[in-house]
Amino acid sequence: MRILFLSDNFPPEGNAPATRTYEHALRWVRAGHQVTVITCAPNFPEGRLFPGYRNAWRAVERLDGIRVVRVKSYITANEGFLRRTLDYLSFMASGTLAGLFERRPDVVVATSPQFFCALGGWALARMRRRPFVFELRDLWPASITAVGAMRRSAAIRLLERLERFLYRQADAIVPVTHAFRDELVARGIDAGKIHVVLNGVDMVQYRPAARDPELAAAHRLENRFVVGYLGTHGMAHGLETVVEAAALLEGEHDIAFFFAGSGAQRARVERMVAERGLSNVRMIPRQPKEMMPKLWSLCDLSLIPLRDSAVFATVIPSKLFEAMAMGVPVLMSVPRGEATGIVEATGCGMVAPPEDPRAMADAILRLARDPRRMEAMRRAGCAAAPAYSRDRQAQLMSRVLEPLAGRDGGGVRDLRSAPDR
Repeated sequence: MRILFLSDNFPPEGNAPATRTYEHALRWVRAGHQVTVITCAPNFPEGRLFPGYRNAWRAVERLDGIRVVRVKSYITANEGFLRRTLDYLSFMASGTLAGLFERRPDVVVATSPQFFCALGGWALARMRRRPFVFELRDLWPASITAVGAMRRSAAIRLLERLERFLYRQADAIVPVTHAFRDELVARGIDAGKIHVVLNGVDMVQYRPAARDPELAAAHRLENRFVVGYLGTHGMAHGLETVVEAAALLEGEHDIAFFFAGSGAQRARVERMVAERGLSNVRMIPRQPKEMMPKLWSLCDLSLIPLRDSAVFATVIPSKLFEAMAMGVPVLMSVPRGEATGIVEATGCGMVAPPEDPRAMADAILRLARDPRRMEAMRRAGCAAAPAYSRDRQAQLMSRVLEPLAGRDGGGVRDLRSAPDR
């Protein structure tokens, strides 16, 4: 099967879309499929080219058997609606054009969270007369208004029309949560073409490990109960709540907060920490993906916060599965939904109400003083993690793609849903 995949994030970028696309593509290549990923020069989230890359019109490379075609785009930091939209539109145009010159695929896949990439995938699939599969990572544009990036407006209504168009035009939709599937069905989308494939974790790369002594010494984390937030510092995450919780716990000298990552809210978090003079917070910039297991090894507790919006009750942060595989208990501070259900069902962590610094601080303190409960959570996370392995999830998605391969685009017939649990 020849798979053509459009994604504006791909390694060496290390965010969730880049990681999922790479890890699925890697496993498809190992299974004998031919995979081409059309992407742009790596620059997320700072909007600066990674060392060794140029923003060229077209550059081709091989990454672990995956053919990677990088195209020119308008590069900007992950902040500011207008500039980000120009970024998305430029990749849509250049990615679609590049796809016309690739060998005719059996199936075209495009991923969100933003829909312009998916629109390019749809256009390319129709021009090449091939099925279009929409990988749905976010209920965009609902998430834009949820974080306050935009208010309801004509632009949002236009994006909602685009959203509905893509749902109806896709030959198959692969959402990353069951809640997304339920939402689409409630909107009248054919349930027969919706196939849930959750996020997951590479069980070889992520596994329990002793705390890295050099990193712990470098960041003054020896003999501390380390509360880690690893990942994008975005508008959705409500990280000001974490800073306020850290301020409430500053008198607990054996508890430290460790931030690693970057994003639109990184500078704000740094300002808040500096203004409060917090000595119990350590912050380091975004690190290469290969460093993540070592960073996880520093953490006694993984903090996963999101803003208190109904939209975020439908998401499952991918760092949950990495924490489980590493044996790091989770404090999930998000609206109740699918993610909190996984935490409670597996016993891998604890749930606290979102955007509530006092509740977060109290939960952290209770866990820091209860080693027996922490050990039970570690064991539960490790036991549950294999159900979310990347091997399994890549196989589930290939079962969606294979019945479509080689058909003319424009409709799905007799496509059976692969089991997703």
